[in-house]
Amino acid sequence: MRIKPGDLLRVDGCASVQFGGDRALTLRVVSVLDDRPTFDGWIWLAGYVLDAKGLATDKRELFVQRAGLHPVTAAVFPVRCRQAGTAVSAAY
Repeated sequence: MRIKPGDLLRVDGCASVQFGGDRALTLRVVSVLDDRPTFDGWIWLAGYVLDAKGLATDKRELFVQRAGLHPVTAAVFPVRCRQAGTAVSAAY
């Protein structure tokens, strides 16, 4: 899997033990930090942690196993319509 800015990933215990169980997170990738030396199969990522509504709650740099990352292909987050103030769905 080729990871690029804008990708939405589920990071859990498969990517690193520090994200196991209830510490799993959804990450919107900002950059792949290729200039840092890593172990074979591991990667540095920078991105925003998203909550259940799809809102960024924190900016993080993660050191994870590439093979353990799960792309989120059909994430749907509620988005507030600015004109009417009603909730609508937006797929990312």
